[in-house]
Amino acid sequence: MDETFDREKIIDSMFDPVISSILADLEDGEKECSYLAQHASLSESEVLERLSYLIIHGFVSKNSDTGKCLLVANPDKLESVVEHSENFDAAISGLEKMDSYLN
Repeated sequence: MDETFDREKIIDSMFDPVISSILADLEDGEKECSYLAQHASLSESEVLERLSYLIIHGFVSKNSDTGKCLLVANPDKLESVVEHSENFDAAISGLEKMDSYLN
């Protein structure tokens, strides 16, 4: 993987409770920003702000061509960050962070 993103920042984003909830909503496909905002109890601009790093680097795609803000996750790219061997320690750290949120 020869990418120009901060893998740790991507993993931290994926395990952030709010962002992970939004990503879970995107698992079944494209969703309107308004739906995601309502579901996460945020404004649409806050949803876009929280996802901005993931959008910039192609982990989440934003489409506004229809006049509505639509978001879709790239599950293969998200999984590849966690599965990449260089990221094993970061993934474990991310899981530990998620566990600390749950406890």
